[in-house]
Amino acid sequence: MKRTLPFPSAALALFLLAFCNLAVSRAQTAPAESAPKSIWSPVQFAIVKFNDDAPKSWNMYHTDRKGLLLVRIWKRYLFVDLNDEEVYDIDPRKVVVKGDTVEFSFGDVPDQPIDTPEFKERNVGMLQRIRFRLGKDGHILELQMPLGPTGRPIY
Repeated sequence: MKRTLPFPSAALALFLLAFCNLAVSRAQTAPAESAPKSIWSPVQFAIVKFNDDAPKSWNMYHTDRKGLLLVRIWKRYLFVDLNDEEVYDIDPRKVVVKGDTVEFSFGDVPDQPIDTPEFKERNVGMLQRIRFRLGKDGHILELQMPLGPTGRPIY
């Protein structure tokens, strides 16, 4: 004798199967939570030189973590880690401009830094100067930031 499920039980089983299938497919396509974005403020009175000349469009930002800078040159963003003397090329779509400040997440920093030979940091009076080459035979970028009376960065 053939046994069949009553209609309400069969409909409930099909509904649960469809619901589980939908939940699994959404879980697979849901974007991963990214790290929270940090607010980066402009470095006041900073100077940027690109091959010993001032670029037409630039800005330099800092956050509450010391030794980390975000530099915009034209449409390109560079994340500069002064502590480890590393520079990373940042996807401009990962940086959100909000007035004078920008939002950027440390989770968006690439795994591999740009090759930066000749990375030199020096204090010149009341000025901190960082100079490095982008790539083996690339362009030279120089960042200058004011120092406070104690000789420490004021940003």
